[in-house]
Amino acid sequence: MHTREIDATALETLMAAAVAAPSIHNTQPWRFGMRAATRSIEVRADDRRALPLADPERRAQHLSVGAAVFNLRVAVAHLGWDPVVRLLPDEDEPDLLAAVRLTTPTGQLPDHRWLYPAVERRHTSRMPFTGRPVPEAVVAEMTAAARVEGARLHVPDFAATRLLLGLTAAAEARNHAGPARTAEARAWITAPGTNVPYGIPLTTLGPRDADGRMPMRDFTGRSPVPGPPARHFERHAQVALLSTAQDRREDWLLAGQALERVLLTATAHGVRTSMLHQAMEWPDLRAAASLSQRRCFPQLLIRFGYGPDGGRTPRASAHAAGHHTEGTGPAPGRSGTASAT
Repeated sequence: MHTREIDATALETLMAAAVAAPSIHNTQPWRFGMRAATRSIEVRADDRRALPLADPERRAQHLSVGAAVFNLRVAVAHLGWDPVVRLLPDEDEPDLLAAVRLTTPTGQLPDHRWLYPAVERRHTSRMPFTGRPVPEAVVAEMTAAARVEGARLHVPDFAATRLLLGLTAAAEARNHAGPARTAEARAWITAPGTNVPYGIPLTTLGPRDADGRMPMRDFTGRSPVPGPPARHFERHAQVALLSTAQDRREDWLLAGQALERVLLTATAHGVRTSMLHQAMEWPDLRAAASLSQRRCFPQLLIRFGYGPDGGRTPRASAHAAGHHTEGTGPAPGRSGTASAT
């Protein structure tokens, strides 16, 4: 597909892809604007949807924005342009995390445009997986996807997997022990029938593991609203640890792009994914998750496998995600893209 003009239809396509990205608690902590003079889409952090307790340094927010940037890159290539990305382009504007310029390709278009159909299909599944192992060839494609984006995806052995899930379970226990943390997470749960474009619908939370092996995040805590009945999860989980060699803001944005490339690659092969971020929210547990690997800063634990559709979460319209600056306007778009966190 190729279009010469950045018209309303093209912007709608770009924004629909961008807001389909995963974000922590489905906070969608981003704003977009089009700068016509440079043919660039600016991506800014929206601190109104920050998580002061779970994400005090805004690391997860940068991961979320990085994922949106990668979706923009895929959509830009799909429309026939070459995306040129600058991360943290202006030190005087700390909320400006990225600028994606749409340029006329001088050669072959980026190889990631084939992932465009997966953008809408990708969403988190908090349901049990079947336990059928994902083939090594697919896992190799996922690890290569992270490497292309400047990150590492490490698939641990059985013992290391148990350690990582144990650290995640320890983080869950700490979160439950803190009423403020529980309240922060619960604030992003939306009740059935409410038309809220942010947060996670109660109906998509997924069940607890009846065997207690899989530490899925419990957003409700001791909520009086009953959750779904417990289910038996896969006995042998497949997980992958996404990490970077350094731990700066730029690295967080690179990790977010790597994350989304991995998730879209998995989706293209029919593999379901979910994110286990809890241990990353506690400095000591995050450090322990490095598994003594050199130059390894863990960013996220990804659970993957085959299983049912876990339900979809809403998205804000691109109008709501837009912003005004000099020479820019809010990017038009549509509401309710069909993807999950």
